[in-house]
Amino acid sequence: MTQRGRAGARPGNRSGAHKPREEAEQRTPAAPRIDLGAAKARVQAVIEPVIQKAGYDLEDVNVSRAGRRHVVRVLVDTDGGINLDGVAVVSREISAALDAAEESGGEVLAGEYQLEVGSPGVDRPLTLPRHWRRNRGRLVAVNGLTGRVVDVDDAGVVLDVDGVSRAVTFAELGPGRVQIEFKRLDEADFGDEDDDDDEEDGEGGE
Repeated sequence: MTQRGRAGARPGNRSGAHKPREEAEQRTPAAPRIDLGAAKARVQAVIEPVIQKAGYDLEDVNVSRAGRRHVVRVLVDTDGGINLDGVAVVSREISAALDAAEESGGEVLAGEYQLEVGSPGVDRPLTLPRHWRRNRGRLVAVNGLTGRVVDVDDAGVVLDVDGVSRAVTFAELGPGRVQIEFKRLDEADFGDEDDDDDEEDGEGGE
């Protein structure tokens, strides 16, 4: 998470007197009014080459207003996923790229901004071939079907639906959703079987 502001902070009121609430609210600057859609396009144009150079894919970027600053949320991913160290590295590179773009004279975001970088969660829809490829072996729901992704190629995906293989092209696929699976109770390993055996052995040795 990165915070950046152009103007220095005003000194606080140290006299002990409290300002009326309405006056205090008026003195708190709000985020400058900008076209958020245009700001998103500018941010994406700056950060996407940086993310690709780092070996990741830009999955989503969102710019919103939160009080006196803007919030830039960026989602990145790659085959095999991205860990916290990777998120930290790419976050620093994104922040540096945004600062460099504005220092060179290009207005990307007006005023302060907060940068949040993360990876997509399982609730993100599968809309691109790479999304399906990264979810091989998982149970997904799409177009009224629920099946396990067993193969992905340039044409589409193969789903195992109740033991039957179904090949579906990308043109036929809608947004897929990964399904959360809970392990069956009779298949669960509670890790206490050895403890029971040890207790029985101990009782027999007395």
